[in-house]
Amino acid sequence: MLALAGVALVAAVVAGLILLRGRPSEQPLSVPAVAGEVRSSSGPELVVDVAGKVRRPGLVRLRVGARVDDALRAAGGVLPGVATGVLNLARKVADGEQVLVGVEGGMVGSVAGPGATRAGGQVDLNLATAQDLDALPGIGPVLADKIVSWRTDHGRFASIDQLREVGGIGEAKYQALKSKVRV
Repeated sequence: MLALAGVALVAAVVAGLILLRGRPSEQPLSVPAVAGEVRSSSGPELVVDVAGKVRRPGLVRLRVGARVDDALRAAGGVLPGVATGVLNLARKVADGEQVLVGVEGGMVGSVAGPGATRAGGQVDLNLATAQDLDALPGIGPVLADKIVSWRTDHGRFASIDQLREVGGIGEAKYQALKSKVRV
């Protein structure tokens, strides 16, 4: 009888081990990184078109809050000998924006540079430098700097009406400016 109890005990232990081994366990999931992607690991992203004299022109994906410098790095950097002095590398970029580097005729998007004025004499609020804005009637260097600062802090102007949000531009000044500017 003792031998039968011993066999039953051994059978129970073996059965228990088999059951424990067959039980599913948690395994960490490894996801391979995709080479060449510049992407934040969390949160929304921006898509910016970087064109001109950069190593890899085209669309780059950046985290929200990224700067012009981040866009240039994501495009592989500027080509040797290309000056970036007309670009504000610290300015935040906006989704859908185009950044042109080292191209005659100015910068596109909300990157400052020549070409902010078109034939009709209108100044593009998203392209204009402080000097371009200072040339407008009733805008001096202080107000021009405030407009550029607003653009740096808030991103590109979506409409001319946003000029009213710039400190120092009241209704009268806005009315005088609205036909001279564009977005």
